[in-house]
Amino acid sequence: MRIALIATCLGDALFPDVAKATTQLLERLGHEVVFPAEQVCCGQMHVNTGYLKEAVPVVEHHVEVFERARFDVAVAPSGSCVGSVRHQQAMVARRAGRTDLAERATALAGRTYELSELLVDVLGVTDVGAFYPHRVTYHPTCHSLRMLRVGDKPLQLLRAVEGIDLVELPGADQCCGFGGTFSIKNAATSSAMLADKVDNICSTGADRCTAGDASCLMNINGGLTRGEKGVQTVHLAQILNSTRERVAA
Repeated sequence: MRIALIATCLGDALFPDVAKATTQLLERLGHEVVFPAEQVCCGQMHVNTGYLKEAVPVVEHHVEVFERARFDVAVAPSGSCVGSVRHQQAMVARRAGRTDLAERATALAGRTYELSELLVDVLGVTDVGAFYPHRVTYHPTCHSLRMLRVGDKPLQLLRAVEGIDLVELPGADQCCGFGGTFSIKNAATSSAMLADKVDNICSTGADRCTAGDASCLMNINGGLTRGEKGVQTVHLAQILNSTRERVAA
């Protein structure tokens, strides 16, 4: 299958290893990954902050770039970005009176998947041949849990990883407090939510915390690091891309 990678702007700027891990994983599973080089933001940060008018050219650019690419499906290692593509882009276009763009955005959204969705629902695989000898707890991010409703797909993938000690996270469905600009505009509330999340992670005895969104992991990692908790954060794609050969290297 020919798969187009949506690297996400946050991934491109701060977490390129997540995009690389996604690519390597899918190629190891026998698929061709293409990267439309002109891609930038999907428009999520504009919409979430209330700049709907300003989001229109961003959405149009995203749609045009991926329309020009030849692929079967598109994937992003980010529930929030896929949530934006599926639930915000067409809405933004319709509100601007761009019914043509809304139709095109809807068509693209129908071929866009979050990583665990792609693996389990489209490619029909739960065991990707990964090896990760760590005690790990999983945080289900808000957009993947509530907007995309990925359910236990990430957990299905993690349970099949060889060597992993997967432990349940108390209060797993509670937000980590990031929410993009929410963490800036409502810093005190965000910090309190993050403190609860960090305490719950540490209560598991895990040495790794994973999730499907780099943005949430960035926030959680900040709390863990400032508290000197000794727990590292790692994206789901990086765990699934870990093999015995990579660990040995």
